[in-house]
Amino acid sequence: MEIEVTSAGDVTIVGIRGSVDGLTADDLIRALADSVNRGAAQLVADCSALDYTSSAGLRSLLGAVKLARQHGGDLRLAAIQPPVLRILDLSGFTGILKHYPDVPAAVGSYGESA
Repeated sequence: MEIEVTSAGDVTIVGIRGSVDGLTADDLIRALADSVNRGAAQLVADCSALDYTSSAGLRSLLGAVKLARQHGGDLRLAAIQPPVLRILDLSGFTGILKHYPDVPAAVGSYGESA
């Protein structure tokens, strides 16, 4: 798994490439939590290159959304690929996490709800 952190205004975009599993989930939660702890609690996870997530990856997303919301922000998902979306649907995460067709829509959604 590779993680790339960029920003668009007040929104931090965390690009995730590859697979999130028990070996890589800690790296993902660390990257997301580091952003929140630096005061950037408006997060977008760019899932366009995310191939797979295990339950460990789901736990990372859940931990990150809880932390972001405690700090007045949120975690929103963008460009989820069909296999990953299926996992999120089956686990009930699409009811917890807001998701958008692409990164610009996810970033723009913060302006709509602010």
